[in-house]
Amino acid sequence: MKQKLILFIIATVVVLLAGYWLVQGLSRTEVTVDVDEGINLTPEQITSIKQIGEWEFLAVADEELVDTVRKGLFSNDHLVRIYYGTVRLGINMRQVQPGWIKTQGDSIAVVLPKVGLLDRDFIDEGRTKSFFESGKWSHRDREALFSKAYRQMLSHCLTSENLQNARLNGEAQFRKMMRSMGYDHVSISWEE
Repeated sequence: MKQKLILFIIATVVVLLAGYWLVQGLSRTEVTVDVDEGINLTPEQITSIKQIGEWEFLAVADEELVDTVRKGLFSNDHLVRIYYGTVRLGINMRQVQPGWIKTQGDSIAVVLPKVGLLDRDFIDEGRTKSFFESGKWSHRDREALFSKAYRQMLSHCLTSENLQNARLNGEAQFRKMMRSMGYDHVSISWEE
């Protein structure tokens, strides 16, 4: 019993001394706050933005009905196919020019590469359907029909209106990213 009382007294003294030292230490602690008025992009952050690579701003799904006719002596041969594809518009961040990003305080100015076609292989040949076929058609004939569908898709999807919508989407996405990094004033322009 006597040993328990001695251990209790020692433990109490240790706790009281620790509390005293803690209170004394806290009363002498100083807290200072330094305000950094500027936001600085590090070279690593700029590199990581550039490494995004291709950045899609607009995807346009399209289908094209394409046909060809071969005149015959007694009858005509017809080949009609439906091609499906998705034309993707955006930028490649690896194409940014030196000095493409400039910061000053809470402001940032960015010059982005020209919006364009991201993938030249946009027709999904697995979804291509033969709509109507009469007569015998060679591989070369089918390739010519594919090329015609390709040109039609580009013509219908790579319009000035779609390019403008892609730029607007790109500006919104880039502005949001820069604001999340702390920039209040974001200026975005495009290379021509």
